[in-house]
Parts: sequence; C-alpha cells; structure tokens
Amino acid sequence: MSLALRLLGTSASRPTVERNVAALALVREGETMLFDCGEGTQRQMMRYGVAFGLGDIFFTHFHADHVIGIIGLMRTMALQGRTELLRIWGPKGAARYMKRAEDFGMDRLSFPLEVMELEPEQRVERDGFVIVPFPVEHRGARSLGYALIEETRKGRFNPDLARELGIPEGPLWGEIHRGRSVILDDGRTIEPAVLVGAPRAGRRVVITGDTRPCAATTEISRGADLLVHEATFGDEERERAVETGHSTAREAAIIARDAGVRTLLLTHFSARYSRDASELGTEARAEFNDVLIGRDGMEIDVPFAEP
Repeated sequence: MSLALRLLGTSASRPTVERNVAALALVREGETMLFDCGEGTQRQMMRYGVAFGLGDIFFTHFHADHVIGIIGLMRTMALQGRTELLRIWGPKGAARYMKRAEDFGMDRLSFPLEVMELEPEQRVERDGFVIVPFPVEHRGARSLGYALIEETRKGRFNPDLARELGIPEGPLWGEIHRGRSVILDDGRTIEPAVLVGAPRAGRRVVITGDTRPCAATTEISRGADLLVHEATFGDEERERAVETGHSTAREAAIIARDAGVRTLLLTHFSARYSRDASELGTEARAEFNDVLIGRDGMEIDVPFAEP
C-alpha cells in the first residue's frame, strides 16, 4: 500500500531561483492531499507530476507564502472543467479567507467547494486513515500542524505453520487471517491466534507548518515514520527564530530525537540557504541521525516499519 510525499516548495517567506514557497503533496493509494498552497504551487504541481484531481487541501495557517497560490490553482481547475467537490481545511479564519478569494473570480467555479474550520484534535476521517490537526506555535497567526495516522493493520499470517497443520491453502487461510475460527474436515478447530501475529501499526506522517518547537509536536510525533518540520534558520540565528516564531534545524532535530521518529525531513529554509542547506543538515545531525534536507521536487516514499 503506497504512501509518498512530494515537496513542491521548500523556501520560507518568498520564492528563490532554486526554491518555491510552501506546499507539499501526500499521495496514499492514489488519493492526493495538498498541504499549503503558496504562490506558484500549480506550476510546481505540473512540473513534478502531481495531479490536479486532488480532493482535499489543508492549510496550516493564512500567511501569504502558504496560501496565495490557491486562487490560481482553483481557477485552473475550473478552466479544465472540474466538477468534483474540493474540500478546504484550515484553522479558524479559513472561511473568511476563501470568501475574500471570491473577489478574484472564485464565485464562477465549475465545481462545488466546501470550507471547514478545524480545531486541534478534530479528526478528519478517511478510509483507512485519519488526519489529525494539532496546535503549533507560530507568531501572528492561528496555526495547525497535521498528522496522517493509518489504522492498525492485521498481524502477519504464518503460511508455513498453516501447511504444517494441514490447513489447505485457499479460502480457509483468508477466513483465519480475517480473525475467524475455522473447522477442518477432520473436526479440528483452528483459532486465528495460532496463525496470525499481533496487530501491526500503520504509518504516521507529521507535518508541522511554521512553528517554534513545541510539546504538541513532540507528542503527536512519537514513533512517527516521517516528521516534516520547518527549519527556517541555523544556530547563529536562533534569536531571530524565537522572534519570528520559527525553528532552527537543530531544534527540529531535538524534537525528532525526543519523539523517537524514524526520519526527519527539513523544509521551509530562509533564502540564505536556498542554494546550499548542508549547514542546516550538519547542525541537525548533531542531535539526530536520519535527517533529509528537503528540495523542491523531492519525493519520499514512506514504507511500513517492519520488525
């Protein structure tokens, strides 16, 4: 079951030659969700092969570098004749922002639009997973991070033991794996616990948006397969990070270490790191080993963590 993340913009505040502003796509089994939609996001989607047929857009907050691209994206969807529902999710203020967008011709859309304002922990239910918003700490804006959390999977079925027990391969194996007891032709009853292991965790991907390091991020990221954390500044500009409500790469790595995540993906870099963010990687890896430095167009597959 596939789960992949595509970075569409990794620059903070303004685009640079090398990087566009904030946006990323999560694609699970063909279902695409967009998180933030900065200026130029629709072009980045075309450039990196992200389909326009997505059903959900999640905003972390309503600073311009995270939202202004929605107007052009939706107009293009309309010009292409879209008729499917598009759902917009975000913190309080989402409805007001989208209402203002009507002044740019958004009232002439070819498709229905729903705008939902979320509170922290207000779960968005989907088939096989949920999106959970959580509070983050960013100056001057109501802000949310989001966690994609998959349902627990069934335990592994042991085919070798099934053959050893004389259980014929076929429908009975499926019944046992689905948790049902079966009676064999010789009268024996086989309980699922004999052949099926303990339930296995689904995957967890956490996206912070803009934030200072905060306890809510650490808590929801515990055991996450992938933490996407902003890293606007390096160590030498930590005071500026505090003043502006952002994080350093090292601070993001400490969150990842304390939460026990599998992989940390850094993004949202100040323009000074646009060409070379290796310094941020060095600072982060002093605290946590498995660090990726985001770049526009990067795709990260999120496999299941197997014992």
